[in-house]
Amino acid sequence: MSAGGQTEANAPTESYGSRIRFPWAIFWIALAARLAALTLGHYYRIAPYEDHFAFGWEMGRVARSLATGHGYANPFDHLSGPTAWVTPLYPLILAADFKLFGAYTALSAWVILAFDSLLNALMVRTTWEIAARCFNRKVSVWSAWIWALYPAAMQFAVKWVWEISLTAFLFSWILVLALRMRNIGGAPEEAANAASARRWAVFGLLWGLITLSSASIAIFLPFCGVWILKGAGSLRRQIPRVALGAVLCVGCLVPWMVRNALVFHRFIPMRTNFGAEFSMGNNPNLEGMVIGSPVALAYEEALLEKVGEVRYSKMRGREAMEWIRRNPKAFLALSVRRFYYFWADVPHATIRGKEWTEYARGLNFQFASIVGVLGLMLALRRRVPAAGLFAMAFVVIPFVYYFVFVQARFRHPLEPLITILAVYLFQSAEKSWRVRGFRRG
Repeated sequence: MSAGGQTEANAPTESYGSRIRFPWAIFWIALAARLAALTLGHYYRIAPYEDHFAFGWEMGRVARSLATGHGYANPFDHLSGPTAWVTPLYPLILAADFKLFGAYTALSAWVILAFDSLLNALMVRTTWEIAARCFNRKVSVWSAWIWALYPAAMQFAVKWVWEISLTAFLFSWILVLALRMRNIGGAPEEAANAASARRWAVFGLLWGLITLSSASIAIFLPFCGVWILKGAGSLRRQIPRVALGAVLCVGCLVPWMVRNALVFHRFIPMRTNFGAEFSMGNNPNLEGMVIGSPVALAYEEALLEKVGEVRYSKMRGREAMEWIRRNPKAFLALSVRRFYYFWADVPHATIRGKEWTEYARGLNFQFASIVGVLGLMLALRRRVPAAGLFAMAFVVIPFVYYFVFVQARFRHPLEPLITILAVYLFQSAEKSWRVRGFRRG
């Protein structure tokens, strides 16, 4: 057994330093590609229909409310009052953008999308390190370049004003940190203090921030934490460090929880809208997916304003549960369909004259899922370091979406792993064919 828990069959042949060292030129090329796509494609010119609702949707509305002095409130078209409809991290960033460059202006759109593009480009760095620690330099080089230049990897950063890139960026660093704390692919002399107090502190801070960005991904926290502890040495030594990380994580969340308790006079850990979202995906009028928020419809918004978003969400949640109770087979069918949509992409309205574009887009999404899962299966079979962690991410992170609703963006935090595992699969196939050719010769 080699350092970092790698079997001899899987241990990279390169030196530790040469394998991990990241060529920053790839990042600069990735950033330039994203800014060029954003600027030349005019994605910052967001359509102004419905008073610019497509500019950040509910997060954009809350950001405008913050920037104009109305507080964290008004997630839809009217002054509906304080809200916890969306978690606060990205709306606060967007509010700062609006304050500096104007609400719903082309300049503020360019700035926030450039910010998202920066985060997405920095994921080249995390993609490189994950691949280098678990596989080898060749896999890391190919994975980093694919993430840098592949249009599908950058689409959410240059087109969507939402927390997608922020969440994926934070999650990629959580994975890197987890590998460092288990010393996967690390130098042998680093093993003794790989899971240091400092790293547990950063681990806690990252999980606090990502929960404030997208609360649903926090379901993976206990699995990731236990995986680190399993290979971190003495449990007695780790307990104070784990406690430090937990305190910092909770410390990030407490101000938001306290604010919600003061505003709504009840305990609301993260968001008020789960019942509404549950109803959006589970009713006889939909097919398990949501393209836009039905709450944005005038009669729904009027009802929300009348009863309040907490009561509205609970009411819609009860309706969904009642529908599921009466229609269990339909709910099961919707859940199976959502499973398929998560990995194969949700259907899109086909624009006349662009049928082949949509067909190619869907095929690309499906192909990535297939080769990523096959790469994961191969990694598990060969007992590649951290393959178990990646498998848990593939199983746990999508789980809640199978029962609520799906959109293509929900897969984005997993896409760096999908890229790495796909490259690993093809590299392994290349080696296999080379061996067979040599034997035939």
